[in-house]
Amino acid sequence: MFMGQRHIEKAIFVFSVLLFSMFFGCGLMASQDYRSEFLEFREAWGTACFSVRIADTPTKRAQGLMHVRSLPKDQGMVFIYPEPMPVSFWMKNTKISLDMIFLNARGKIEHIYENAKPYDETVIHGGKDIQYVVEINGGLVAKLGISVGSFVHNWSISKEQILKCHPRE
Repeated sequence: MFMGQRHIEKAIFVFSVLLFSMFFGCGLMASQDYRSEFLEFREAWGTACFSVRIADTPTKRAQGLMHVRSLPKDQGMVFIYPEPMPVSFWMKNTKISLDMIFLNARGKIEHIYENAKPYDETVIHGGKDIQYVVEINGGLVAKLGISVGSFVHNWSISKEQILKCHPRE
């Protein structure tokens, strides 16, 4: 009887630890959820619309698109910093090629780095007064004609109305 009670106590302890881990782990996962917004590039050639995940905390910015296996052509990520600052990126643990678009506080494109190589640990400097960074699939900047000096529109960046972006039906 004594041995049976010890097994029951162990089973209750293991179950309690698993239950606690499950609830605590779910809380951590929920805290890493990204909200999404539309983002629009407007240039002389027209507009391009993306649904972007917002990385607006240090933890989300550090994670970025690491370990993402694929990214639909109409999706990306926006890194939002609390104020303009020097920013640098690298591709460690990033499995897909990316174009990085560095924006000032007004949403103006200051620098573009195209086709960053997966897993490359070379530091990519974006500039000294950067407040936003947009990452999209590698090669799209050239394909769309996105260029330095243009503006990006998004609720978090310019508070300007998005003209051509609509939810998929």
